[in-house]
Parts: sequence; structure tokens; C-alpha cells
Amino acid sequence: MNFKYTLDDKRYHTFNYYLKTKYKQKIAKISLNADFTCPNRDGTSGTGGCLFCSDSGSGDFAGDPKDSLQLQFDKVSQMMKRKWPDCKYIAYFQANSNTYGSIKKLKETFEPFVNKKDVVGIDIATRPDCLNDEIIEYLADLNQRTDLWIELGLQTIHEESAQWFNRGYSLSVFEKALHQLREHNISVCVHIINGLPVETSEMMLQTVEYLSRQDIQGIKIHMLYALKNSRIARYMETHQIDFMEREAYIDLVVRQLELLPPHVVVQRLTGDGKQDELYGPLWSIKKVTILNDITKRMKALDTYQGQRYPRS
Repeated sequence: MNFKYTLDDKRYHTFNYYLKTKYKQKIAKISLNADFTCPNRDGTSGTGGCLFCSDSGSGDFAGDPKDSLQLQFDKVSQMMKRKWPDCKYIAYFQANSNTYGSIKKLKETFEPFVNKKDVVGIDIATRPDCLNDEIIEYLADLNQRTDLWIELGLQTIHEESAQWFNRGYSLSVFEKALHQLREHNISVCVHIINGLPVETSEMMLQTVEYLSRQDIQGIKIHMLYALKNSRIARYMETHQIDFMEREAYIDLVVRQLELLPPHVVVQRLTGDGKQDELYGPLWSIKKVTILNDITKRMKALDTYQGQRYPRS
């Protein structure tokens, strides 16, 4: 299928297009905080976490971990029902590394949402180094009973960059995890970050070129942003480093989309820091205008997702 033009009038394979095509109705993600931690915080792989990660474990828009998962879910779904009375949901476990625990904890976390009314699927954000054989087997079983997505935070293929932001695992760990998940036909969405100050635009394109050759089903493209009083904000200020410019970001994303295979679902094209807590880049606040300008740029260039993807 050619995703040159979608129902959103976009020139890339939007998540909205994917959901409406698959489920034939409105589907919304509900972000949850299951109060997991991360091996890069507790000393197993490292301490302090990735340099860009927020105190909430990149779950700034997830629920309050003081509330039960059911209460977190109900609070958001009730609001959404008022806007979309027939809406159904994906339970999105967003904050921290949501497979970093015992099988018992994983089951206690995910099983209540498998047959929950109006829930069509489960989306689990985690790290590749939090997927041992036992956990993979459980996820394979879960995948037989619900529509399952696993989100893996890769950010970059470049080992030097990964060391700079303290990722705590090598590219080979990602490749092993991806292979194991796909052996069980589990859908995988990969996160990358544009604008790491140690990378050139060419390096960022190389990350997408690499992913275009991998068996992935989705991608989230973020710009590097920093919240006030965060480690990455202090680093950028201390070293007098500027964030990526808006126009450069738009140009880069368009080139990255051209490299991606048409079937890969683009779940995100921007970062998403809370407005009142954002240190920079301030242009990232206007998310809708960024997305609109990406679409305008693609139309102006008469380009689309997959235009430069090698088909042979």
C-alpha cells in the first residue's frame, strides 16, 4: 500500500491512520505510570539515568503513581468519553522501564487490562536490556491475547553518543531484543532523538537509515528538549550549547521520513515537554504548528514517506 496520501492529508503513515484503518473507530492512548524504575537509575546498568530523562522517567504526561492504575485509567477515559462517546483505548505504560521487574509484577500490572472493557490493546515502553528470555515468553503469551506494542528507547545507533548521554547498553543489546520480540510477531516501536549536541544531521540520518533496514513496525521521532532544573538543561547552559533550530529540525524530519519504509507507523514527530516546565527549545511548545509545517514542507517538495527507501 502507498501511504503517499492518508486520511489525515499527511504524506507519512500516521498513527491516526493506522488506528482508524485497523479498528474503524476512534482509539485513544491512555498514559499510565506503573511506578517501575530503571536499571540505569538503580545502579544495575548505571546511576542517574539517561542525561535527557526527566525525574518522572520520561512519563511527564502519565498518571500519578500514587493512584492505582485502574484509577489513573478511569480518570482519563471518563474525560475522553465526554468528547468521544464511542472511543476505545490502548493502555500505555509510559513512565520508566515497564518490564524491569519480576514476572509476578508484570502480570499484576498488565493482566487487568487484557480483557478490560473498551481496551483494545496494551503498549509497553521499556529498555532493550530489560527483556530476558522469561519476560519475552510472557510478552509472547500476552501478544496472543491482546494487541501488543513494545516501545524501545534506542535514541541513536552511535555508540559514542550513547556513552555521552549514559544510555547504559550497546547497539547489540537492542538488536538482540528486537530479534527476540519479532520472533514472536510482537510489534515494536523505536524511539530516536534528533538534536543531540554531539551529533551531526548526517549522524541522525544514519540512525534512520539503519532502522529502515530493521524489522520494526513503528517509530517515534523526538527533538531533544530539556525541562527546567534538569541535568540536560544544566549541561546545555554550562557548555553554552544551543538546541536544534526549528527549521533545521523540520528539514531533518522530512529527510528521515523519506528514508523510512511506507509500512512503518509514525507514532510521533516531536518532543513533548510540559509548557510551564520547559527550559528549551521554546519553539517545541507549538507542537501542532511543527506538525503542520512538516506536512507543508513535504507538499512543497512533493515528497512522502519512503520516497528514498530502497525497494530492492
